[in-house]
Amino acid sequence: MPTLGIIGSGNIGSAIAWLAVAADIDVAIANSRGPQSLTDLIEGLGPRATAGTVEEAGHAGETSVLSIPLTAYRDLPAGLLTGRTVLDTGNYHPYRDGRITELDSEEVTTAELEQQLLPGALLVKAFNNILAHHIPQLARPAGARDRSALPIAGNDPDAKARATELIGRLGFDAVDAGTLGESWRFEPEAGAYTRIYLADPDVPAERMLQAPAAPLPAEKLREALRTAQRVKVVARTF
Repeated sequence: MPTLGIIGSGNIGSAIAWLAVAADIDVAIANSRGPQSLTDLIEGLGPRATAGTVEEAGHAGETSVLSIPLTAYRDLPAGLLTGRTVLDTGNYHPYRDGRITELDSEEVTTAELEQQLLPGALLVKAFNNILAHHIPQLARPAGARDRSALPIAGNDPDAKARATELIGRLGFDAVDAGTLGESWRFEPEAGAYTRIYLADPDVPAERMLQAPAAPLPAEKLREALRTAQRVKVVARTF
């Protein structure tokens, strides 16, 4: 597989980078602080990983992972991701992003707004419903009996097929949750978000970031997606 470009070196972006190099995929990673800020991460990832500018990571290979705050989308170079399959890991967090009227009113989902901010990109929502420390805990080889599944959503069938292939190499099955307009099913606090990967789903919220994971097979994820109730975005507490 060609190089995977990753824009964003936070917890999710870094976790995906670790899985990629473990799967013998070269990684080009960038963040807003510049390549020099990634020295320790690159040294840990090894020879398959390189640090670059946002432009360099955005042009690497054919598929990109975008793992940045929603407020940073407008700072991306215009047209950088046009025509590319983009695995978008972001969520709307008002405490960080401020209030966004079209999201609070549910005029669009977060993924639909992100697509508007990235015209021409082939957006696939992925890795936004799982805690970062659960990603390496749950990754398994293809065919493993305890392999977990992740939901994806997107409007382009070919892009979703490419995302499914990549996610499979990274250690997860992919379950198609529909279009970007249906991605609310695995947004924060919805039925297919984070807690379904907890070994103890009732763990208090303040302990979730340290809580261990348990495998989630594809059939259980499909049921969680099917039965999910739409959360009132403006009333979300997470």
